[in-house]
Amino acid sequence: MSTKLKVLRVEFDAEIASYELPAFRGAIIDKIGREDSLLFHNHLDDKKYSYRYPLVQYKTVGKRPTLLCLHEAVEEIHKFFGQRDWSIRISDRTLEMKIAKLELNNFNMQVWDRNFDYSIHHWIALDQKAYTDYQALAGMGERIAKLESILVGNMIAFAKGIGWTLPPKEERPLNAKIISMEEPKWVSVKGNKVLAFDMHFKTNAFLPSFVGLGKHVSLGFGLVKAIR
Repeated sequence: MSTKLKVLRVEFDAEIASYELPAFRGAIIDKIGREDSLLFHNHLDDKKYSYRYPLVQYKTVGKRPTLLCLHEAVEEIHKFFGQRDWSIRISDRTLEMKIAKLELNNFNMQVWDRNFDYSIHHWIALDQKAYTDYQALAGMGERIAKLESILVGNMIAFAKGIGWTLPPKEERPLNAKIISMEEPKWVSVKGNKVLAFDMHFKTNAFLPSFVGLGKHVSLGFGLVKAIR
């Protein structure tokens, strides 16, 4: 089964550090108006959060602040571009937010009978409980198998979020194989330390470059890129 996915990537002609992504996200939401920007922040109200896969993701490409919009969020971007003034304030400075690069693509999302190669950067695979379970595993082989299982789960969550119905397992199972992995690093997310993985993996699912997998993808974590 295949699904068409519209993907818009907008890189702005400015520079921010990766730790400023929450501020970039907040500035875009404030610019649009919180009531008009559910897809941009995923909050249903002040107390409730939508746990669906984020269709608007905030990233740095190089040092450029970047918006990635998927599926119906592509149409919603007019809420930002329709503003008379695109400038935003981050860390006591003003960014003019001129467009440096804009790419709009339609991808055919499908599970294939061959594998594709990807890198994933700062993938946050484990919450606190999963980290405890991961640490308790006997050896590296078991840990890799655990991470591969989580990666498949993350891809299923991505598919559900974009309305892509995966084929039945018995017909064509989704797979993920970790080829190499760097030493994981501790990173700070919303004041908490979490483990982030950089790795090379193969999967039989096509994934558009720059989408995120795992936790906190709206803030640039779990950045996927095709390896050609």
